[in-house]
Amino acid sequence: MNDPGLDNPIQNGAKAVEDDNREEDELEEEDEQAFLNPSRWWFASTAFPLLAGTFGPMASAFSVCALVENWKVVIPPGGDEAHGIDQEDPKWLIAINAVSLVFALIANFSLLLNMARRLSFSIAQPITILGWFVASVLLIALVSTSVHTLKVPGENRALTQAFYYAIIAAALYFIIASLMCCTVYGAYKDHYPKEFRLSTSQRTLMLQTISFMVYMIGGGAVYSKIEGWKFLDAVYFADFTLLTVGIGDYAPLTHLGRGLLFPYAIGGIVILGLVVGSIRSLVLERGKAKLGSRLIEKKREALLRNMYKKEKKDKLIPVTEEKKRTEEGLTERQRRKEEFHLMRKIQDRASVRQKWTALLISGSAWFVLWFVGAVVFWKAERAQNWTYFQSLYFAYTSLLTIGFGDFTPFSNSGKPFFVFWSLLAVPTLTILISNMGDTIVKGIRDLTLYLGEFTLLPGDVGIRQRLKQLMTKVRGKKIFSSTKTHMMDEAPGSLSEKNNVDEEKADDLGGAAADGLAGAYEREELKAAGSAKARGDKLDENMHEYHYLLIKEFRSVMKHLNENPPRKYSYDEWAWYLKLMGQDEASASSHRTAPIKVKKSKDEGPDMQQAQTDDHDKSAHAWSWLGNRSPLMGEMEEAEWVLERLSLTLEKVLKKQFELQQKGTTVEQPPVNAVSKVQKEEGYSDQEELDSDT
Repeated sequence: MNDPGLDNPIQNGAKAVEDDNREEDELEEEDEQAFLNPSRWWFASTAFPLLAGTFGPMASAFSVCALVENWKVVIPPGGDEAHGIDQEDPKWLIAINAVSLVFALIANFSLLLNMARRLSFSIAQPITILGWFVASVLLIALVSTSVHTLKVPGENRALTQAFYYAIIAAALYFIIASLMCCTVYGAYKDHYPKEFRLSTSQRTLMLQTISFMVYMIGGGAVYSKIEGWKFLDAVYFADFTLLTVGIGDYAPLTHLGRGLLFPYAIGGIVILGLVVGSIRSLVLERGKAKLGSRLIEKKREALLRNMYKKEKKDKLIPVTEEKKRTEEGLTERQRRKEEFHLMRKIQDRASVRQKWTALLISGSAWFVLWFVGAVVFWKAERAQNWTYFQSLYFAYTSLLTIGFGDFTPFSNSGKPFFVFWSLLAVPTLTILISNMGDTIVKGIRDLTLYLGEFTLLPGDVGIRQRLKQLMTKVRGKKIFSSTKTHMMDEAPGSLSEKNNVDEEKADDLGGAAADGLAGAYEREELKAAGSAKARGDKLDENMHEYHYLLIKEFRSVMKHLNENPPRKYSYDEWAWYLKLMGQDEASASSHRTAPIKVKKSKDEGPDMQQAQTDDHDKSAHAWSWLGNRSPLMGEMEEAEWVLERLSLTLEKVLKKQFELQQKGTTVEQPPVNAVSKVQKEEGYSDQEELDSDT
């Protein structure tokens, strides 16, 4: 490049690119290929550690409850176990109980440091697993001993709430330690890296859970002093207060207790909201994305098998220069467009199935909590002569946080179970309601709108057109169509006036600084292109115009990131973006027949990013819209994918230009220039019609 004013900026930009840290790109590559990994290993690498980070602090809080009160009471004549006389525990039982709590706290702290990347996986996990297993074994031994020494001649003894908290804590320690064993096994078998790849909300989930449990236990300690309650009864009160169940069998009677409730309840609800939000991030975002990716992969494989079986493989084979067209007379671009629309159908069907599958799973979890919880309450409250129906009624009103208060747990086993059970119920209900919003609630809303348009509330579309749209959705194809469907005549991306209007409406506050910087670069490139044109340097002019188009589209796609629902690009838009990246949809040089089954040793890993950065063996990175390397197959949103690839393309172009400039070699012709821009504005459909006539 010969423009004297731009040499230093380009050199500095290229050097910055060479020195850039690629850690985020490597993480994103793994995320794009996540759909190829078996679901069980995703659970082991991500879900199990997060479950352990959630239930570990909960189990330790229950261990504290098991330590602060005695495990046995003597029931006086005519009395009940809730008002029994405490029997002091042996010193050795208290000591072993305390040792168990210490091991559990060390295990929790080790896992927390590992999630915060302050302690390595190989050091933290043995400490975590061993600590929880030791804590579980010690508590199980104490529980077994206490049961065997419960009966004393001449005395009517019962076990306290502390004993049942110990049982729950021991079970949780054993379960989460076993889950972490699965995580370690998968890591050492190289199914995933020996580190946690978690989002910010997921990494802070354990810290938020610790905060909530400390807040609840601390509040119980304060109210036990103020109201004169037993500590574990006060914990029970704090639980149903913070979870907004409001059973009502315990309520503050002092002015201090009632006044303290104002800040205490609000603070607890805020912390609980953070915990539930992080759990929702795990289940609804990561879990749904993983489930959706697996469903897409299965439907993709089924479609390809069906096409092979019906001898329609010709549609999957790229059209080379020698072949010109498929047996059905399609050019390579037309064949690729059909592939693209097949992939879109797969996505749509998988999305519907994924939503209903998620609803089924969360609904099943909710029903299990309801029916199984009712069984436990029925057995625990036998002294109150509850029937199973009454237990169902109590469990239902508590699950929905209605809390009438006409039925309340009274026994020493019922209250600890209620605390544990209610802590599970709130996140489960939240997830269920979210899944219902995507399916049942959406269906009811759409039905209401349809009925309104047919009756009293006419919409923008007529009844006949609405019936056509409804039938199209039901049958999955266009009907009553009397006109030929053409490709869009407008250029996608920033070249489309319509898209510019949509982009102006998008939320651009978050990227204002980046957008301003990109705008400055745009003006600089246009100025440089004008200078090159004045000199008569056509190649340099095209190069600057190419840089301008890359930056312009980069700004355009940035505005798509904040759209809800996420932006889905048309085939023409994809073809344009790929053209900017050096991929021509009309050329079969970088295309291949989609494989049915992906062989990990050979096929997994390379994707479009590597396809455009590796110039030595382009055929090794060929791809298909229906293949595993398709940008539609990963878990990344389309706008995010395009944005990163455009930035990588610009980095690559700057780097290559700098290297050629250093060697004194002529710069290569860019894939898009002023002429191709004009052709794009005229639309691809005209060119395709010309090809078909030829």
